[in-house]
Amino acid sequence: MTATQTETHSMSIADAQQDMCTAYFDGAPGILSSALAWMIAGFVALYMSSQQAVWALFIGGMFIYPVSIVFTKALKRSGKHNKNNPLASLAMASTFWMILMLALAYVVSLYRMDLFFPAMLFIIGGRYLTFSTLYGTRIYWFCGGVLILAGYLLANNNASPVIGAFTGASIEAIFAAIIFITSAKAKPKN
Repeated sequence: MTATQTETHSMSIADAQQDMCTAYFDGAPGILSSALAWMIAGFVALYMSSQQAVWALFIGGMFIYPVSIVFTKALKRSGKHNKNNPLASLAMASTFWMILMLALAYVVSLYRMDLFFPAMLFIIGGRYLTFSTLYGTRIYWFCGGVLILAGYLLANNNASPVIGAFTGASIEAIFAAIIFITSAKAKPKN
């Protein structure tokens, strides 16, 4: 094993999670950025069209990470994890999986527009389940579960895309607030 491999594997899971929490404010800025993308999609669905709302969420989704880094840095966190953090690969894998699933959600929208936002709630909810491991907190199990349950209920009740988009925005905004409040109480390691 080389020195670089030893350094990579020497970080414990608890240390890796703490590194992620400290660097990204427990992920709260990312959830808030995502809530904003969902909200924009909701307004586009309300005032323009459902098809344009799909594209609004996709395009808004491309800005979630950069906007979240701006929020993170405004909160005096680095927005950058340790290069040897073994959880970085989980973050990348879950991002790659999510991007692949966007194609599936888009195809769903071509056949049943009312199912696009519920499908997206399932996809995003599933991704947040992995954040429980990334940040070492169970709040992401609840966040993911609530998003998935909302997606199911919306699909089961044939909810309009407007309701679907604003539901996603509301749920993420609530969880972002909860995580901001709980994270602000914890002091980051320097």
